[in-house]
Amino acid sequence: MAGKLKESLGISEVTSKNNNLWRALVAEFLGNVILNFFGCASVVNIAANTEDSSPNIVLIALTFGLAIFAIVHTIGHVSGGHVNPAVTVGMLVTGNIKVAKGILYIIVQCLGALAGSGLLKAITPEQYQLKLGKTGLGLDVSPVQGMGMEFFLGFILVLVVFGVCDKNRPEAKFAGPLAIGLTVTLGHLAAVDYTGSSMNPARSFGSAVIVGEFEDHWVYWVGPCLGGIAAALIYTYIFSAPSSNIVITTTTVERYQSVQADEKELKRLDGSGSKNDVNLP
Repeated sequence: MAGKLKESLGISEVTSKNNNLWRALVAEFLGNVILNFFGCASVVNIAANTEDSSPNIVLIALTFGLAIFAIVHTIGHVSGGHVNPAVTVGMLVTGNIKVAKGILYIIVQCLGALAGSGLLKAITPEQYQLKLGKTGLGLDVSPVQGMGMEFFLGFILVLVVFGVCDKNRPEAKFAGPLAIGLTVTLGHLAAVDYTGSSMNPARSFGSAVIVGEFEDHWVYWVGPCLGGIAAALIYTYIFSAPSSNIVITTTTVERYQSVQADEKELKRLDGSGSKNDVNLP
């Protein structure tokens, strides 16, 4: 019983000496360092944070999108390029990763985001830091509305992730990092004014810890994670591409059987023809 529990939780995958899990964890950590450092640097912007100025939403959206593009393109083959607890939770509920590995992923994602925000605070002028890109609800946006917005941000992101990672759609793999990066850009362009467009609980966690403000922080965990779970289940059980191997295998078997039958028939005819030749007077 204990052995089955360990297997279902994936504990053996974590404790095994002959695995590369540590490489995946380092990749997820570094990915979130890069995301929070460069992404939030677009908010900690000297030109944008002077008097009578407003944040440049296009700059912010492109920076976060390009950061994700670069990260997924670089570490995707090592860890899957989750870089986001919402993606990891989506992978968990659909059985793509085990529980133990998923928990470790989320821990290192949060630590990486924390390190990225800490580095940003350390090397930028204090007078321009404001809240280091901490996500917060916009004017007149209630927590429930914010959660709803973050739900759909997490939903579209995880839906795209599952679409480009579908093993039966090899043609989508090449454009995967770009598609994911552009989806992050889309989310920021649409929702920065409403919630800061987190899409990523770890990204919000890193900024919140460094700034020391956690007001409505639950919104940035519950919304994206629920959206990610919904998208993962919908894609897996409704939209996933059918396996092409079944069609190929069936066709191959049918052709093979057809060829076998033809060869047997030819041999039978050849055999009967030879026999007739022997019996000729």
